[in-house]
Amino acid sequence: MAFALKAAAAATTAGSASFSTAGPRRGAAAAAGRVSFRGAAPVVAVRAAAAAAAAAVAEDRHSISGTFAELREKGKTALVPFITAGDPDLATTAKALKILDACGSDVIELGVPYSDPLADGPVIQASATRALAKGTTFEDVISMVKEVIPELSCPVALFTYYNPILKRGIPNFMTIVKEAGLRGLVVPDVPLEETDILRSEAAKNNLELVLLTTPTTPNERMEKIAKASEGFIYLVSVSNSESVKISVLVSTVGVTGTRTNVSGKVQSLLQDIKKVTEKPVAVGFGVSTPEHVKQIAGWGADGVIIGSAMVRLLGESASPEEGLKKLEELAKSLKAALP
Repeated sequence: MAFALKAAAAATTAGSASFSTAGPRRGAAAAAGRVSFRGAAPVVAVRAAAAAAAAAVAEDRHSISGTFAELREKGKTALVPFITAGDPDLATTAKALKILDACGSDVIELGVPYSDPLADGPVIQASATRALAKGTTFEDVISMVKEVIPELSCPVALFTYYNPILKRGIPNFMTIVKEAGLRGLVVPDVPLEETDILRSEAAKNNLELVLLTTPTTPNERMEKIAKASEGFIYLVSVSNSESVKISVLVSTVGVTGTRTNVSGKVQSLLQDIKKVTEKPVAVGFGVSTPEHVKQIAGWGADGVIIGSAMVRLLGESASPEEGLKKLEELAKSLKAALP
């Protein structure tokens, strides 16, 4: 999925460094002293430092927030595709990134394959499973990204679950991501209350941490999320009437995946968010057609995130070549549907 805007997540399962499901839960790992979110520095000081660093990043026109600011000035809506790294293989992923960039993508979300992708529907779960079965590791993804990003004109954000960050240590992880040329992070299972250190370390490395909100997020919490999110605010466009499976930030909502229609509640929710923040808002989860992106752009979204539809084309086509061709056709049709 995507950004594909991809928690309270008390049931989040921790994986190993190679993204295996074996290993302690994140809460247990923290209790064991592997990571601390409080006490390393006063929370207020950490937040202030993160805010100052984030403001500096936002002034960079090549950053995610800078890209959105430029698009807003032109009255345009961002196209934000999501693909899974390593499906069907990393060589194809590298080609896909270049194709998406050439088709006019404004920001690209690149998913790190993970063995317990709670925020993802069956299409992206299957994609991650295939990538892991091929032996794709975080290190492989970073090596590929280092080679490809210099050839791209748009910023790339990494979509990753929390445990791979904790396994490597937050400061070390952020340094690795920065040196790879990535510009942002989407971490769907990190609770708002635990983002202070993440935001601070990300900002030190010129990275923007994108947070998620949903149609069921209470207004007070939504305002806090909007204030803390950087780059853009990821609005998950699923509603309570859809299958209940995961927790994203605070609210229990559906999983990613293509849908026939986009929840009508998204329009009013967009208006609610825009009353409390001037930050860009991108809508994702279930967006798959030119009609969807046109509708969402018409509602006032600053960006549209498309994940499962693109992942399916790459992972389920008869050959990588066929998948890349179909991906290009879809990306062009989606871009043409946006203002």
